[in-house]
Amino acid sequence: MATPVLEAIKHIVGDTLGLGARSEKLTASTPLLGHLPELDSLAVVQLAMAIEREFDLTIPDEDFGGELFETIGSLVAYVEMRTGAALPVTA
Repeated sequence: MATPVLEAIKHIVGDTLGLGARSEKLTASTPLLGHLPELDSLAVVQLAMAIEREFDLTIPDEDFGGELFETIGSLVAYVEMRTGAALPVTA
C-alpha cells in the first residue's frame, strides 16, 4: 500500500532526476545509488535538499550516506522516522 510519504518521495525523485514517465514505475524497492545513472553526486545533494524542503527537516551529515540513498524505501523509512509519519495516531 502506497503511503503519502512514499508517493511524495517518488514524485521528488522523479522530478529531481528528470525521470519523466519512468517515475511512474518507481516503488519502495527501486534501487537508487549505482542503479540510476541520473543519480550522480550533484543529484544526491539536490535530492536531499528537495526532501528537506518538502518535509521541513534537515538531514544531518552523520545520516547522509549510501544507506540513506540505497532505495526509494530507505528514503521513505528515514523521512517517516524523522517526521513520525509512520507512527499511528493515538487519541
